[in-house]
Amino acid sequence: MNKSFLYFICCVSALGGLLFGYDWVVIGGAKPFYELYFGISNLPLMQGVAMTTALVGCLVGAMVAGAAADRYGRKPLLMFSAVLFTVSAIATGLFSDFLLFNIARFIGGMGIGIASALSPMYIAEVSPPAIRGRMVSLNQMTIVLGILSAQIVNMLLARDTTVAIEQEWNVAWGWRWMFWAETLPAALFLLMSFFIPESPVFLNEKSRVRNVEGESKNSSSHLWSELSLFSRQASLKKVLLLGLVIAVFQQWCGTNVIFNYAQEIFVGAGFNVDGMFINIVITGIANVVFTIIALYTIEKWGRRTLILLGAGGLGVIYLVLGTCYFMGVKGILMVALVVTAISVYAMTLGPVTWTLLSEIFPNRVRGVAMSICTFALWVGCCTLTFSFPSMNAALGSSGTFWIYSAICFCAFVFLYRRCPETKGKSLEELERELVS
Repeated sequence: MNKSFLYFICCVSALGGLLFGYDWVVIGGAKPFYELYFGISNLPLMQGVAMTTALVGCLVGAMVAGAAADRYGRKPLLMFSAVLFTVSAIATGLFSDFLLFNIARFIGGMGIGIASALSPMYIAEVSPPAIRGRMVSLNQMTIVLGILSAQIVNMLLARDTTVAIEQEWNVAWGWRWMFWAETLPAALFLLMSFFIPESPVFLNEKSRVRNVEGESKNSSSHLWSELSLFSRQASLKKVLLLGLVIAVFQQWCGTNVIFNYAQEIFVGAGFNVDGMFINIVITGIANVVFTIIALYTIEKWGRRTLILLGAGGLGVIYLVLGTCYFMGVKGILMVALVVTAISVYAMTLGPVTWTLLSEIFPNRVRGVAMSICTFALWVGCCTLTFSFPSMNAALGSSGTFWIYSAICFCAFVFLYRRCPETKGKSLEELERELVS
């Protein structure tokens, strides 16, 4: 395959990651304004509904993505996710009814769930072994660019809340334009997806299944035969367990809490940063810079080295951060620890998780396995999000970060014993090594 064309189709698929990142983060900037518009500023339950509707959509999208991709192909599902993103971007900003607003967010969440499973898988299946890690890391690069884009758009669109007429615009229109801004990249993703080919791995596997089982054997039976392999083959169980641990650990390593808690940490450290949005953009820039570094290190250092560095590094950082909270430390040290944690995550667990998940499973079950692991990842995200306030209230910031530190050290031990090195190996070689 021509190298320029390879980069083109990988970048098109990675647009799913860009929309994933944007759609996931944009609601944070819109939140203060749509809550006033819908009259839910003093209704915590309704606030929670608005914030979690997309997450429910993620779970549904991730759950159906693998089986649908194995039946219909990777390309049609990527195109379908682009349609979902486009519809959600337009409808979320358009609707003035709270129920319809949440339905639109659910649709966008389904797009996130599908894209998060299929974009890295498609890239892995079209990329040669020598650069597969770097190509799959493009998906994480676009995710963090999407996050940063949402943060910048939110900052630029939000007007001075101390001026009444400006606040009226925020409540009436500002939050709508934050969602509408996603329409352009979503439509571009949909248009460009018409020009990418189907995954050769999917085409070869489809041909093999037809030759073995005959045209009369339907895809539903094939799906059940794929799922039954997990219960019959011990080595496949081990690989699935590894994938599930990697997926859940990416969320339970605690970095998403760091992102959500960044504003309070900056303020608590005594820095007078000009507004909440600028605080968040600072962390977003660190996220992007170290994801770029990951593009160059993932093929040189290897997946195993980076994921162990991430688990061990975050374990140490959280141990120190929790101790600083316990001792009442403030100032530049706290800011440095936060930025370091974000940087370590962006260079390691962020991109390496998606790369490993797209590599370790055999061709015949990759779609279903990726779907299961992506579903588990979003369950991990959901449980982390809901547990943090209770943990923080009961244990304080120090105890909470010590727990995250313990999780990181436990994951380090497991991954040290179980995680293979996959760099430079073809998907077929990995299948023979891991499940034979």
